[in-house]
Amino acid sequence: MSTQAPRRGPRHLTVLAGVVLAVGLHASPAPAQTKAKADEERIVRHDSSPYVPTPQRVVDEMLRMGRVGAKDFVIDLGSGDGRIVITAAQKLGARGFGVDLDPELVRYANAAAKQAGVTERAQFFQRDIFQTELAQADVVTMYLLPEVNMLARPKLLAELRPGTRVVTHDYHFEDWLPDDRITLDVPEKKVGTPGLAYIYVWIVPGQGAGRWQGRMPVGGQMLPVDFELEQRFQILTGKANVGGRFATIVFGEMVGNEMRLVLTVEVNGRSMRHELRAPIRGDEGSGTVAVGADTVVQREPLTITRTARRAAYFGDSSRSR
Repeated sequence: MSTQAPRRGPRHLTVLAGVVLAVGLHASPAPAQTKAKADEERIVRHDSSPYVPTPQRVVDEMLRMGRVGAKDFVIDLGSGDGRIVITAAQKLGARGFGVDLDPELVRYANAAAKQAGVTERAQFFQRDIFQTELAQADVVTMYLLPEVNMLARPKLLAELRPGTRVVTHDYHFEDWLPDDRITLDVPEKKVGTPGLAYIYVWIVPGQGAGRWQGRMPVGGQMLPVDFELEQRFQILTGKANVGGRFATIVFGEMVGNEMRLVLTVEVNGRSMRHELRAPIRGDEGSGTVAVGADTVVQREPLTITRTARRAAYFGDSSRSR
């Protein structure tokens, strides 16, 4: 991938972003034939912005952390020579495509897919990422420079359905905190932080902000509950009332369309942990409450209804999703 900004000139921002995306960002399929290897080396040198292969270990880990499986559709933004989508198709049975502005890299990636026998499940197109429709993706992968990540962030949040996984290599989305991350020792990596690779995962959140009311079991009774929730990306905060008594929201988040809340509620003079998990459909949530301290001692059904909506904050705009 390109670890330095391309030479800057009086260009439109989209063109600048496109130049960054045009460099190949993923590892070469390392074909055995001498001619194919020569072609690979020519591609590496052809652009003034450096093209740096990504180690296969990083590619495999990105797909693992993105939980890519045979039923998934993977879109790789800035696909370079195509290794991520080809690996997903060849090793995991997934389908998908990659986009890149560089026609040579696109041709190379399609040739590599043919050589791997996965052309029906892995295709590559010469296309601007900002002109690429993302709605069909189950997983989006990216190895782009930080400024391009931030340019792409509003598009990801606007177009991807809740539950879609976004996996990046080395660079993140600033105040949209990842749901998971790891650091890999990669001795052969010479760019960015030499010897280390950072992989980040986000799960696109649904909209959980607003007022929710329902009933849940507390101390052997079914009591009315009332949550006033605010949302910043996937994180939920706010106030809770259970049976007319204040309860503390210890932690809250939206994992895709599933609301997860951890409450402490006073029961018979002591604080009791209640963990709520409720998949949301529109303004209705139906799930379970796990009640216990160190271990779960009771699991009961939960139904809640959103009686008032509130806009969630998704970085570049506040909106209801």
